[in-house]
Amino acid sequence: MFTHVFDNVNVPPLWLATAALGVAVVAYILGCFNGSVVVSKYILRDDVRAHGSGNAGLTNFYRTFGGPLTLAVILSDVVKAVLAVLFGAFIAGKLSPDLVVLSKYWAGAFCLLGHMYPCTFQFRGGKGILSGGTIVWMIDWRVGLTAWVLFLVLAVLTRYVSLGSIAAAASFPVTSAILYRDGLITLFALFLGGLVIWKHRANIVRLVHGTESKFTLHKKKPTETLADESPETDAEAAPEVPAEEPAPVDASSEDPDGTPTDEPASEAAPASEQKEDGE
Repeated sequence: MFTHVFDNVNVPPLWLATAALGVAVVAYILGCFNGSVVVSKYILRDDVRAHGSGNAGLTNFYRTFGGPLTLAVILSDVVKAVLAVLFGAFIAGKLSPDLVVLSKYWAGAFCLLGHMYPCTFQFRGGKGILSGGTIVWMIDWRVGLTAWVLFLVLAVLTRYVSLGSIAAAASFPVTSAILYRDGLITLFALFLGGLVIWKHRANIVRLVHGTESKFTLHKKKPTETLADESPETDAEAAPEVPAEEPAPVDASSEDPDGTPTDEPASEAAPASEQKEDGE
């Protein structure tokens, strides 16, 4: 049998559909709150998607801005995933305890979709590593432990965050299939893991070609360096402005009568006299 989740569930189909729709909407809306975009755009006034890889995720935020606000991004990604999965489990628990695990996968999938494709930010979101990592912990600690161990080992040994993320995502459907032996749950796990891998398709290409960036501690942005140098550039450019001042003097000297005809000419006359005195 493909799934045994609904074997002992005695809930009218209409109630199941309504509950599933409600959980999907709430989870997606929670996922749309992208901490990386909110912090960078509305607090730092500098959209993270305009820097680095262009990704609205934790890694790109840290590489671009660093600082204590990175903790705010981490907290937002974790909290929204926790709330989404808890809400899904709560609604399912009210209908039937047998639906709780499936509802966690369902809520997690829509929360991840909201994080990756937020309608609030032109559907340009993150790659779902931190939110996805939180979701797997909320679903089952054994699934989460497997995914996080793979992620940390590969990320630390290679310094490729993307490689660890891809491996963790690939492990998710495998551990889910082993633990639950249910086709529908495995299908949702494949969807969740596949979403993460799909968002890392460009990283996979760079990994194959050996051009993927390794994780390093935050450094000063090049834009900050340019900003520091800009006063010197302005100072060097400033003397060019007075270069046009001798023009009134030439106009006065070319007057055939030597008689001032307008105000600029009268102001130029003393300058002409000073030139003659100097000579």
